[in-house]
Amino acid sequence: MLVIKCPWCGDRDLTEFACGGEGHIERPLETQDLSDAQWGDYIYTRKNPKGIHYERWMHAHGCRRWFNAVRDTVSDQFLAFYKTGEPAPDVSGDRS
Repeated sequence: MLVIKCPWCGDRDLTEFACGGEGHIERPLETQDLSDAQWGDYIYTRKNPKGIHYERWMHAHGCRRWFNAVRDTVSDQFLAFYKTGEPAPDVSGDRS
């Protein structure tokens, strides 16, 4: 069983959550000035790293709040959880 720690509800089973993809993606301010290629890049282009990845998650079958998580895509191990709006933690020394 894979466990995710909701910042509000605590430890819960993975089946209660929905992944929202890559975290910390900022929406462009002047969207009317973007070319189709730039808009498409914002909408569709995402990192797909081997290793540390910052993601957005929602506690879909709980408090329904969004939060961020840091996950190692190689081991599928979660390294940190933090509320939306909080700075991303440095987990470079946390890898085993």
